[in-house]
Amino acid sequence: MSEISVETKPLWEILVPYKIGRRTVQVPYHQIWDKKVVDITGGLTLQKVSKGMWVSPTTDKTHSELMIPVRIACSKEQILEIMEFTITHYKQEAVFCTKISDETLIMYATTSEI
Repeated sequence: MSEISVETKPLWEILVPYKIGRRTVQVPYHQIWDKKVVDITGGLTLQKVSKGMWVSPTTDKTHSELMIPVRIACSKEQILEIMEFTITHYKQEAVFCTKISDETLIMYATTSEI
């Protein structure tokens, strides 16, 4: 039996905007964000667009937005870097991220199995 490589990481879900104001974020702009996340963590999983609502703590205004949930297996330090990049890249007042799981198993095939 060949040796199997298994890695464990937390799994996070972060919400990125589908629209900013009334304008849909263009795919090339999202791809810049995607590439940065992949460079930091090695991968991501995009989910279907979801509708969300939140109240701004600075203006007390309720926002209704379309968001893209993205799942990322990475360390807390990496997700904090991604959150900071998300705020600046999308010019957001806030970014929402939650830890979905403390442990996500990632199994890699050995070269002989590929």
